[in-house]
Amino acid sequence: MNHTYVIIMAGGVGTRFWPFSRTSYPKQFHDVLGTGRTLLQQTADRFTGICPPENIFIVTSSLYRDLCLQQLPQLTSEQVLCEPIARNTAPCIAYACYKIAQRDPEANIVVAPADHIILKEEEFQRTIQTALDATKDQDILVTLGIQPSRPDTGYGYIQYVPEGDNVVKKVKTFTEKPNLELAKQFVDSGEFVWNAGIFVWNVQAILKAFKAYLPETAEIFEEGATDYYQESEARFIDKAYSLCGSISIDNGVMEKADNVYVVLSDFGWSDLGTWKSLYEVSDKNDDQNVIDGHVLLYDTKNCIIKTPKERLVAINGLDGFIVAEYDNVLMICRKEDEQKVKVFVADAKARGGEFV
Repeated sequence: MNHTYVIIMAGGVGTRFWPFSRTSYPKQFHDVLGTGRTLLQQTADRFTGICPPENIFIVTSSLYRDLCLQQLPQLTSEQVLCEPIARNTAPCIAYACYKIAQRDPEANIVVAPADHIILKEEEFQRTIQTALDATKDQDILVTLGIQPSRPDTGYGYIQYVPEGDNVVKKVKTFTEKPNLELAKQFVDSGEFVWNAGIFVWNVQAILKAFKAYLPETAEIFEEGATDYYQESEARFIDKAYSLCGSISIDNGVMEKADNVYVVLSDFGWSDLGTWKSLYEVSDKNDDQNVIDGHVLLYDTKNCIIKTPKERLVAINGLDGFIVAEYDNVLMICRKEDEQKVKVFVADAKARGGEFV
């Protein structure tokens, strides 16, 4: 029996990618890179050879159940776990891990978000295998750490103990999104990596951690032992989520546990959180423009332009802008002002639900 399982978290709305990412059709279901595969499909593809298709579980909102099954026809409906309400990553991971434990108490699990980009697929698979080898028989929680290329304030940082030649290092501290000064110190010290939000552990180690650090969450999902894989599961999960607090796995478990390790990684990673991050990982033309659409450009450079193929768009005289159109919403915004996208979304919501 293959004891390796993969949990893909696919419930987020991806507000910062508005107007492309919408409540009814978030970014993980789009072909963001123009490769012919959506981010969710690329994430599932990445685990080919690491675990059999029947060992992949998607955790998503009940709104996106059909989208998941449509995009991943190799999965059964039993493999798409539907959250009735968003409760951050700890309950999402607890649900999937307690369900997997019911079937396979020897499970070795990878947890990955559905909307990340990984440019070096083979290196990624090697890194995951290294982590799985480390967690198979040990009571440890492993996260993947990316070698930072700049002092970025948008990522969490992991400090590790730089001893020995092994790429699996003991974690000292976690720091959520530091200010720029601190981020510079972290990068200069050479002891910090970006937190990629990808986790590896055996099921017994994570259940033990939930009991120790999030005992209420553990108690809630333990009660479902007789409901998992049964018709009563959906009813149980509705009740469980109404009782769950909203907390991330980082805050709830990883920052508190003393058996956390990091695998130093370099596989061309981006969390694709913003338009700017998409610009950075995309191919650019001679004027440093990223173009996806039917576009005429004049005296325009350093822009990212994503518009419908059936619409001709002519742009003159822009430098450093995001131009994005999708489903009756057009956004034009300076790249350095991309944090204002959240304000746009809030104001658009006030205009009417169809715009968000």
